Amino acid sequence: MKSWYADFHIHIGRTRTNKPVKITGSKTLTLSHILNEASARKGLDMVGVIDCHVPEVMKEIEDYLEKGECYELSEGGIRFESLTLILGTEIEIYDENCQGPIHVLVYLPDLTKMKHFSDWLRARMTNITLSSQRIYEKAEVIQEKAKELDGLFIPAHIFTPFKSLFGKGVHQSISEIFDLNNIDGIELGLSSNTQMADQIAELHRYPFLTNSDAHSTQKIAREYQCLYLKQPTFLEWKKALQGNCDRKIAANFGLDPKLGKYYETLCSKCNSPVGQLVCDSCGSKKIVKGVANRIQELSSTSTCPVRPPYVHHVPLDFLPGVGPKTFERLLDSFSTEMNILHRVTESDLTGVVGESLAHMIVLSRSGQLTLEQGGGGTYGKVVNQKR
Repeated sequence: MKSWYADFHIHIGRTRTNKPVKITGSKTLTLSHILNEASARKGLDMVGVIDCHVPEVMKEIEDYLEKGECYELSEGGIRFESLTLILGTEIEIYDENCQGPIHVLVYLPDLTKMKHFSDWLRARMTNITLSSQRIYEKAEVIQEKAKELDGLFIPAHIFTPFKSLFGKGVHQSISEIFDLNNIDGIELGLSSNTQMADQIAELHRYPFLTNSDAHSTQKIAREYQCLYLKQPTFLEWKKALQGNCDRKIAANFGLDPKLGKYYETLCSKCNSPVGQLVCDSCGSKKIVKGVANRIQELSSTSTCPVRPPYVHHVPLDFLPGVGPKTFERLLDSFSTEMNILHRVTESDLTGVVGESLAHMIVLSRSGQLTLEQGGGGTYGKVVNQKR
């Protein structure tokens, strides 16, 4: 077995002909830029691109295959040099059991099955060319279709206040919407971690995923996981989710929840912490309930299963003093962000960026940085600290 780094939730902003896919995504977030950034600069081994149902995206992948610039793996996935692309799609559900839109992720092993799934979606979706579109179908039917195609079904960013399973405060259980036996994992989202999510007993049966939900190349791998697999393929990842034959998620690397945009309940108008429906500071009723408060409402147990380590990862661009020029200097010296965050010694870092910033990078590896928590749609931040 070997360890492989993977981020399975990356959007496409534009097609190669500059047509929008994820409306809120960066215009430079094309498939080719994703593959280059993830491999050459981030140092990932696997990426899940979750807009592969879009016909023009599938055609671009097909052209790469025909030109010999990539090839399909016998165990699923598409290999671009040293990087494995996992084909995925994000879907918005709003059926009679779902009060408020919920995002889910479906991953499929090959392009033929993704084409089939795209055709199936087209009959149930208004615009197949865009990301995260609403599907007019029951959640359990989508789960069954994913399984028919040997795919994986994963509820996305389940605690985020908007478009998630638990975010709006309506649903108290996964079983209200989904077939519990057709869920392969749970994506936590940026404002929660393993310890928080495991306060909910019904989640104990599922593996947890930590992905970036990247809307720009810069945000790729702001959350990711380390997998123990024989090879970075779809089937090996599927076995890891099942804990099959020593394959496993070895560690989750996610933001400290306090850095997430929705950790604390805040007034979205004046950004003041609130504990009720009306802000004491400005009188606004525009309150965004924090993930920490929502999980407290759902908490059903203090007993937690044995999980992989959850490492409070701090992306380089969250660190004070790491601007674009410093980031490029680090990459010029150490090749990839994975090297900088995991492998390079403090003394080598010091030689490139100085003692203070080098020490901060090392502290980030062990979750020892001082943080100011986020909420209401604003990220938390790292407090500048001298050695």
